[in-house]
Amino acid sequence: MSKLYSNRMNSEFPPGRIDEVIDQTLADKRLVGAVIQIALDGVLVYSRAAGYADREMNRLMQEDALFRLASVTKPIVSTAALVLVAQGRLQLDDRVDRWLPAFQPLLPNGESAIMTIRHLMTHTAGLTYRFFQEENGPYERAGVSDGMDNSGVTLDENLRRIASVPLLYTPGTEWKYSIATDVLGAVIAKVAETSLSEAIHSLVTKPLGLSDTSFLAVDPERLTRAYTNDVPEPRIIDDPDRVAFLENTAGFTLAPGRAIDRSAYPSGGAGMVGSAGDFLLLLETLRKGGAPLLPEYLVSELATNQIGDLPMAFWPGRGFGLGITVLKDPVAADTRESPGTWRMGGTYGHSWFVDPKQRLSVVAFTNTALEGMSGQFTVDLCEAVYDSIKN
Repeated sequence: MSKLYSNRMNSEFPPGRIDEVIDQTLADKRLVGAVIQIALDGVLVYSRAAGYADREMNRLMQEDALFRLASVTKPIVSTAALVLVAQGRLQLDDRVDRWLPAFQPLLPNGESAIMTIRHLMTHTAGLTYRFFQEENGPYERAGVSDGMDNSGVTLDENLRRIASVPLLYTPGTEWKYSIATDVLGAVIAKVAETSLSEAIHSLVTKPLGLSDTSFLAVDPERLTRAYTNDVPEPRIIDDPDRVAFLENTAGFTLAPGRAIDRSAYPSGGAGMVGSAGDFLLLLETLRKGGAPLLPEYLVSELATNQIGDLPMAFWPGRGFGLGITVLKDPVAADTRESPGTWRMGGTYGHSWFVDPKQRLSVVAFTNTALEGMSGQFTVDLCEAVYDSIKN
């Protein structure tokens, strides 16, 4: 961490409200465990491991705990794509079929479509996720993996299955959160002429020293057990398991054992494992301008709304950059974050945001799906953070 932070925590940062939110959420049995880390102006001002990494084994959470990242994988993989752009090996407006000739899904009317790298990175490619569709929907019938199950398919086979299903819309005309970053991962592997795992290592994790972040748990003993919110307390996520998400949808198909399964394909949208400290270091690297990974102009592109006024389900008041949401209207989003704030989360229970105006980066990794991703905890934690920095 010495590359980024001062040697000691900032004793002037008041943690009271943040501690209260964490303690109350644990007491209410809405979370099992969490690691929260906050950097302000390049200094680590808050770091806490709370609750249990494994409730049944009475194993307390540790700050170096490893988590299944789910969609927290996306900004890591998107950063890798931008590193290739910075190196002149990839262009944002390259056609996807330049790099993946077999990946040519058709429009609903049977006509061909032009899909670009930018479409993949902005989730305007015409794709979706199986968990957004109804039971036995088109992706499920085609056997498409969302990257969090134990389907046994290879990356190439999953792409073939995705391409067999018609696109939802002409690329560039709508925004829908989707499996596009898995396709981007396949592009990265093709451009880098290696596996996606090796490409991410050489392009992102090795240069930054992110030794905890990979497509497999680097130390299974530090891997947290996975839970999902339930009443009266979170329940263990079985392997495999179905976790309800939105009404009238198939929901998530999860296989927590994927984190230690060497045969699982590397999902660019959902397949990585890592620690809060590693991810905070990546966020701070980007917030401070991108060096040594990226030139500042590409970080600016990443953090600029690329989709105009296209509506975004689930995220009112926000636009989308190159792999992350970007806050346009704090009032519409009902948040104290500054305009231009980046934010995302992950199915297994994570949220994070970067407020460049406040020079603030926050990582909240939990082992409790849904509540830690978009539940009341994320709202309360955000409020507490802004209370602390305003003091």
